[in-house]
Amino acid sequence: MGRGKIEIKRIENSSNRQVTYSKRKNGILKKAKEITVLCDAQVSLIIFAASGKMHDYISPSTTLIDILERYHKTSGKRLWDAKHENLNSEIERVKKENDGMQIELRHLKGEDINSLNYKELMGLEEALENGLQSVREKQMEVYRMFRRNDKILEEENRELNFILQQRMAVMEGAREMEDGFDHQGMRDFNNSQMPFAFRVQPIQPNLQERIAGLVREETRRSVTQVLRDPKRPIPGMPQVLGNEGLGLCSGI
Repeated sequence: MGRGKIEIKRIENSSNRQVTYSKRKNGILKKAKEITVLCDAQVSLIIFAASGKMHDYISPSTTLIDILERYHKTSGKRLWDAKHENLNSEIERVKKENDGMQIELRHLKGEDINSLNYKELMGLEEALENGLQSVREKQMEVYRMFRRNDKILEEENRELNFILQQRMAVMEGAREMEDGFDHQGMRDFNNSQMPFAFRVQPIQPNLQERIAGLVREETRRSVTQVLRDPKRPIPGMPQVLGNEGLGLCSGI
């Protein structure tokens, strides 16, 4: 008696559904392996469970990328847009350029040059000479720039020193003028405190004898006044003589 026909529909019971998935997943993976071995076929199988877990199988003689590219070419269906295709081509081009530049760099360093022929070696020598010439020109340019900057700094230094000397000269002149005003003020003060009889007028040198006589007369009159009344101040004359100096003054 054979098994009854099973209706194909979603299994509502989660435990039964998980058991059925595990059995049938193992069965289909087994069938994929068998058809690969028996028929020399290239099989790519990818299964995602309801939980998100992935199970896959790829024939040992191929890869998933090769299978997808063959599917893309055979079916004519676009698995990715033109942007991704161009990006893939660009990546391949950059990889090739990078490999070529790595080889050229090793040649410039003198590595792996045994495989180069005479023409390639001449081209390599010319490239090295051109590079050396460019380096020397750049070196001279940097040197001239440094010299130009040094000259500019020296000129600025001279200008700053000149300005500093000018300011110092101005400050020194102002200081001398202040000192001159102080001396002149002191002389004016002394002249204002000195009695008129003791002031010598330098603009009248022909009156020296007359001034000397006036000084003697004024001194004699002042001493006489002090002897008469020592406490009485003399008009126009500071009190520089005390009682001790009376004896000295009396001998005048």
